[in-house]
Amino acid sequence: MSLAAVHFLLKIPSATSLRAPLRRSLQLCSRYYPVHASLTYEAIKQQYRPEVPEYFNFAKDVLDRWTSVEKEGKRSKNPALWWVDGAGAEVRWSFEELGVLSRKVANVLSDACSLQQGDRVILILPRIPEWWLVNVACMRTGTVLIPGTQQLTAKDILHRLQKSQAKCIITDDSVAPAVDSVGAECQSLKFKLLVSEGHREGWLNFKDLLKNAPSDHHCVSTKCQDPMAIYFTSGTTGSPKMAEHSHSSYGIGLTASGRYWLDLTSSDIFWNTSDTGWAKSAWSSIFSPWIQGACVFVHKMPHFDPSIVFESLSRFPITVFCSPPTAYRMFVQHKLSSYTFKSLRHCVSAGEPINADVMGEWKAQTGLDIHEGYGQTETIIDENSNILPPGKEGDIAIRVKPTRSLFLFTCYADDPEKTEATIRGDFYVTGDRGIMDEDGYFWFVGRADDVINSAGYRIGPFEVESALVEHPAVVESAVVSSPDPIRGEVVKAFVVLTSDYASHDPEKMMKELQDHVKKVTAPYKYPRKMEFVQQLPKTISGKIRRNELRQKEWRKD
Repeated sequence: MSLAAVHFLLKIPSATSLRAPLRRSLQLCSRYYPVHASLTYEAIKQQYRPEVPEYFNFAKDVLDRWTSVEKEGKRSKNPALWWVDGAGAEVRWSFEELGVLSRKVANVLSDACSLQQGDRVILILPRIPEWWLVNVACMRTGTVLIPGTQQLTAKDILHRLQKSQAKCIITDDSVAPAVDSVGAECQSLKFKLLVSEGHREGWLNFKDLLKNAPSDHHCVSTKCQDPMAIYFTSGTTGSPKMAEHSHSSYGIGLTASGRYWLDLTSSDIFWNTSDTGWAKSAWSSIFSPWIQGACVFVHKMPHFDPSIVFESLSRFPITVFCSPPTAYRMFVQHKLSSYTFKSLRHCVSAGEPINADVMGEWKAQTGLDIHEGYGQTETIIDENSNILPPGKEGDIAIRVKPTRSLFLFTCYADDPEKTEATIRGDFYVTGDRGIMDEDGYFWFVGRADDVINSAGYRIGPFEVESALVEHPAVVESAVVSSPDPIRGEVVKAFVVLTSDYASHDPEKMMKELQDHVKKVTAPYKYPRKMEFVQQLPKTISGKIRRNELRQKEWRKD
């Protein structure tokens, strides 16, 4: 999903429902910007007027300006980047230090690798400081960054190299062998940079080049709509596509995210736990916080561990925290009362809907709400591109004609047919389904291809999943359609049980959960089929791969 015009983040009221309202409240920043929590949505719309100049470069126009603010003594003493590895090592860079080092990396790209503006660079690194340096260096050189996760296989890497025609790849010792195994099939790949203390045949050593690179670099001129980054879609449906973003779509478009949803100021220390291969890491570990001049906190955390999260929130003065719904579901399984998060004041989540009971349990144990963000804009249309009245389910869409928002992703790179397929009439169709109520609030139903049509009843999977997870036996669940000779398709739930219930009789457990769903939501929505599993298939960003489960069901038929 792309973050388009940001009205959706501001228009959503505080509410609790099994139908997952796109929520939460407005806790606006009054310490740095002249806004107040009592402002109405309409007032905020009037205040939010982003300027979109012809030329814009985030490194030069935002980061370098924060360097100037630092030098004038008008910013807190917090670093721009605060990285810890959990074993005692720390890195704290001011905006000035970030600028110096990123210029050195920019010279590595331009000189050692001979990369030109518009050339594509694949970056596959864990949560280490060099990942942030390369991100900023690519902005300075005008090269197009393509992040990837370390979980990618050799086949995945081959697909990305061939599809993108990237000229350079930057990674570490753990991924380099996979790159070498497919490199011969990638004619466009000219340079391989290894972030390592050691050396590898056929690779340039990033750290050696960085050490010897000059710190003077002239930032290239980039227009607002010039390509800045490409993100391969998470692939919940079909093969990954290359979603291209411009310098303005993130660098300017995420202003409202940082200011209103994340509620950040230059005095805040913000921790986003996202994997570096996910676009969320760019949104919330680079653009949103640094637009506000906030400190980005990073824990290396090679493997996600709730105890590390709890210890870090207790030990470090983190004020704002962001993690996906899957993580919060894990968090509330622990006894949080044994930890004290002294500095934490604001928690957010995004990526997929979060269950109301998880929000309630988190607040009961920490005293903090979870503010959920949704990265789209608020128009609901029917199959003929007609805007629907309140109460009618339709496709959530963004008006792009006569004028396309500069904050929407530019296109599916090198694929005009798939780009055009996202347009219906005057709208970009997000692929999500929703309903607007009589008060003008929007309610998320589910992904268009996830909605189940059983005997004429349309059922959103999230409604059923939310009902299931309210039962103490359920850790998480995934709901999909399953073929049925009478109803056409019925609801099937894949359920992960807690350890206390894992040994219970499956038939009795299924009956208990079915009865539970009938009590907390409309009875016709209950799962007529159920399968208990150890874990659910997920994308690299933690989203449940319902399409994989659905395909498994329909192949049986």
